Amino acid sequence: MTRLGLCSVTYRRLPAAEVARHAADAGLEVIEWGADVHAPPEEPATVRAARDASDKYGLACCSYGSYFRAVPGEPAGFPAVARAAVLLGAPRVRVWAGGIGSRDATPQDRCGIAGRLREAARIAADHGLELGLEFHSKTLTDTVASTLRLLDEVGADNLRTYWQPPLDAPDEEALAGLDELGDRVGAVHVFSWWPGNRRLRLADREDLWTGVFDLLDERGARLDALLEFVPGDDPAVLAREAATLRRAAAQHPGTPG
Repeated sequence: MTRLGLCSVTYRRLPAAEVARHAADAGLEVIEWGADVHAPPEEPATVRAARDASDKYGLACCSYGSYFRAVPGEPAGFPAVARAAVLLGAPRVRVWAGGIGSRDATPQDRCGIAGRLREAARIAADHGLELGLEFHSKTLTDTVASTLRLLDEVGADNLRTYWQPPLDAPDEEALAGLDELGDRVGAVHVFSWWPGNRRLRLADREDLWTGVFDLLDERGARLDALLEFVPGDDPAVLAREAATLRRAAAQHPGTPG
């Protein structure tokens, strides 16, 4: 079953309660709370307020969008991230694979990042949590091949990856990458950018997202499809974007219509 939801970073400037209200009004069912504004790990009261907001509007917290990058000096702070995720009721923490692209990373860079992710995965497991790698440029998950290699290098059962359409990748290329990642994908970030990071309506790349749900349906995996970066950061367009997301997903059994 694929659940449809929202990343709170889509509306960084809004209070958590408003973000949750907009998500619920748009008919979404889950939310990924971001650690930068709405749920900083060092502010338990703010984290609790985000949890209360999602509870109030009937939203499940599907993940905690952390900014843990597995760079030197960070592992000591990961227990606070894990505690915040537990407080939110999130089963998964989104993490980043360093701050250097795979082409520029040395073997020592890869080894260090993998080791720090391995330690974070151990701590996460102690808290009953999974980890999901942000699939992003200028990290070790900037290509499908590097992402698969990193997952193998870390070797943690509770580590999978997110997926999102790579910048400027045509539909066929993007879908081929998702297919190659297979069951190692735990969630997808949903948006339509073209060209570059120009934000389009989701409907402008609806064929891409219909193709995404075709692949997910074939795999029979349970994961989350989370709207992110809507045009103009405008709350008024969320209902429209959510309707397009539901339309792309509606033909697939087990996906909310």
